[in-house]
Amino acid sequence: MHLLGDLVAVIAPVLITVTVGFCWGKADLPFDTNQITRLITLVGTPCLVVSTLLKVSPSLDALGTVALISVISHTIIGLVGFILLKGARLPNKHYLPAMIFANNGNLGLPLCFFAFGESGLALAIAYFTVTALGQFTVGQAIAAGRGSTKQVFRTPLILGVAVAVVLVATEIHLPRWASNTVDLIGQFTIPLMLLALGVSLSRLQVSTLARSSTLAGLRIVGGLGLGLLLAVLFGLEGEERGVVLIQASMPVAIFNYLFAQFYGNRPEEIAGIVVISTAMSFIVLPFLLAAVL
Repeated sequence: MHLLGDLVAVIAPVLITVTVGFCWGKADLPFDTNQITRLITLVGTPCLVVSTLLKVSPSLDALGTVALISVISHTIIGLVGFILLKGARLPNKHYLPAMIFANNGNLGLPLCFFAFGESGLALAIAYFTVTALGQFTVGQAIAAGRGSTKQVFRTPLILGVAVAVVLVATEIHLPRWASNTVDLIGQFTIPLMLLALGVSLSRLQVSTLARSSTLAGLRIVGGLGLGLLLAVLFGLEGEERGVVLIQASMPVAIFNYLFAQFYGNRPEEIAGIVVISTAMSFIVLPFLLAAVL
């Protein structure tokens, strides 16, 4: 019964908030997803990063280990995905970003926060930072057919991480007014992430059910399997292991659909992969959380 209570405490807030967003979108009530996403990306997430890392003051070694695992995970998934898509004669430009980049932000961060508190959120941020950096550089380059390193320096999340790491390493404390400000702004990030996820899912439609289901299943199962392997190889335990497993098994990120839509890369199919992989994730989550809590 204690474990069941823990599972409900973690999953219920996430699922209910996503459902509120989903119902809001289905009711066709006003919700500017693009504007909210910009607010989350440009303001909320950097403040959440600084606020969380300064509160917890995590080990830089632990953050570095999780970030390194994230790099390895994304790289392996990218290579395997490239080979599988080539074998299936499916264009990598259309499908590879969806195979590589998971929803480590909108869904992964809240789950790690509710499962492990602010210390788990700090570790999840390290994993997510790699995802965000890769998605807006490599992912966008694959979808567009061309790349640019300039985007690295235009990502506020990277600036937020850099500032937070310097402050943690030097043990410099922000003035109280500044720490209260970033904390206050950061607090709106997770609820807005979940509401935006729900609204976005309500507006996506599934097409090519068989192929979308297959690719979605590969994303969830392959990510979880790789996460387990890396957790064992790096000897992870406790929160670090739990965060890596949760983040590695997240569904396809919605930004993959946005890029597919912008560049004309079969957005209706990518939408199907996003929806189905998210549904699969909520089915797998209770069993995964039972194993890591």
